[in-house]
Amino acid sequence: MALDHYYLLGRSGLRVSRLALGTMTFGTEGIRGISGAWGAPKEVSRAIFDRYIEAGGNFIDTADSYTAGTSETMIGEFVAEKGLRDRVVIATKFSNNLDPGNPNAGGNGRKNMMRAVEASLRRLRTDYIDLYLLHTWDRITPAEEVMRGFDDLVRAGKIRYAGLSDVPGWYAARAQTWAEAHALAPIVSLQLPYSLIDRAIEQEFVPLGQHLGIGLTAWSPLGMGMLSGKYRPGGSGEGRLTLHEGSGGLGHFTERNWRIVAVLEQVAAELGRSMAQIALNWAANRPGIGAAIIGASKASQIEDNLTALDFAIPDPLRARLDEASAVAPTYPYALFTDAYQAGILNPGCTVGDKPAGYAPPVLAEKIEDFAFRA
Repeated sequence: MALDHYYLLGRSGLRVSRLALGTMTFGTEGIRGISGAWGAPKEVSRAIFDRYIEAGGNFIDTADSYTAGTSETMIGEFVAEKGLRDRVVIATKFSNNLDPGNPNAGGNGRKNMMRAVEASLRRLRTDYIDLYLLHTWDRITPAEEVMRGFDDLVRAGKIRYAGLSDVPGWYAARAQTWAEAHALAPIVSLQLPYSLIDRAIEQEFVPLGQHLGIGLTAWSPLGMGMLSGKYRPGGSGEGRLTLHEGSGGLGHFTERNWRIVAVLEQVAAELGRSMAQIALNWAANRPGIGAAIIGASKASQIEDNLTALDFAIPDPLRARLDEASAVAPTYPYALFTDAYQAGILNPGCTVGDKPAGYAPPVLAEKIEDFAFRA
């Protein structure tokens, strides 16, 4: 499925590619709080951007803290050079502090939100941001304040849609229901880590998104490169996970993850595809996932990723990946499994939510007309 086959993001009319271009590597300044030298210089970043656009992609993901603002600056320049502003969907984020010692230059509060959006607009050379996300929960600012701020920015025409990234499930639910109750601009996107080695969002966030109309966008679908095939058991390989000796691949080099990598390698060999393509295809086609974010620091990396949706993983092979990466449900989700509920709540009978294939008339129409994804 080509990148120019667009899907609606959450319960909105915003049409995006299923693979978003992550630009955290655009620039070599790195990110405050994340050590290690990695990233791509300007000309390499431009080549990656151009190739993504040529392939039909339209969903660009950045943040004000990526490479100390250089990522946004590059995107603004690249988009302006090609006159793409009305074609692309630009998503950026605020929250992270780039001015140490200034408490109001970070966090989720209204003062920082309004400061940050103006700075991002300048760097991006645009009058509006398509999707503006809270980057990281600060544990302090009320969801009501955040949603009122987002709504004001939508009404002022400075952003088109609002989203959240890296927040607790209860916080996202509070924010969305508050917006619904007070007729404010809703959350249409929730950006979270998701991959074969990190399926934690399936218990809480996937059903949250499906029930509250929020499209999930998966970051790090390759597990920080763990699923790309460039690392081998024993910790060899060049990349972010081996920048710090003795770190155990930043916690990724575990027996469980190596078992998943082994199964992934077998499936990739059987299909004649790269491990990265299989991992991306698996993540992007999971329930509730609206898009997966791909990133690259070399032009050659983007080529492999762009064709990750050009094939289907056969059900038997998908089942092998599912089984290898399965995570046992934690409390209270262990109480909601089919086996437990059949024995405790519905002994001797079969009870289902809806008939197989059921969809409300309006939703069914969207599925048919626009290839709608929850």
